[in-house]
Amino acid sequence: MKFFIDTANLNDIAEAEALGVLDGVTTNPSLMAKEGITGAENILNHYKKICDIVAGDVSAEVIATDYDGMIEQGTELAALHPQIVVKLPMIADGVKACKYFSDKGIKTNVTLVFSAGQALLAAKAGATYVSPFLGRLDDISTDGLHLIKEIRQIYDNYGFKTQILAASVRNTMHVINCAKLGSDVMTGPLSSITGLLKHPLTDSGLAKFLEDYKKGN
Repeated sequence: MKFFIDTANLNDIAEAEALGVLDGVTTNPSLMAKEGITGAENILNHYKKICDIVAGDVSAEVIATDYDGMIEQGTELAALHPQIVVKLPMIADGVKACKYFSDKGIKTNVTLVFSAGQALLAAKAGATYVSPFLGRLDDISTDGLHLIKEIRQIYDNYGFKTQILAASVRNTMHVINCAKLGSDVMTGPLSSITGLLKHPLTDSGLAKFLEDYKKGN
């Protein structure tokens, strides 16, 4: 399973990259705003900075909600860097734009997916990634992991190449369960990745090893 980090914070991205397990980055307008990145030119430059840190795919989201606007913005984003993946919303014009970019060999990430039917449409349109938001489903007492399972079954049934990118991952158990279900990618905050390092028996075992070493040396 690929590990993406869902942030626009360059320090967090660099820390995840230094760990040696980072495969890519996802961002959205909310994450950009959180880091104080505003204005079209500043946002585009920030995407370039992210691409300079990581070697993998970087999802950059269009703001437009109409077909022509998505094509214009997506084309501009894709021209920024070979690593850029054009992120499109799961609406009718987003599916049309996905097909347009897919036919041109430009990578796409269809986002805000909350049903298996939406994921099927994205795959039919040739999406590189589809982003089901499991954390947001959990927030409304709906099993987000069940959606991952449904999409995996559908994609396997028909040999779709679209990668399942489990989004809105909130914790380490989300990561583990997505891995069990066969999600191709997970994206979440830095804590969802570094949290996998932690176990009390690792800490106590290391402390014991060091204590025993000091006794003998």
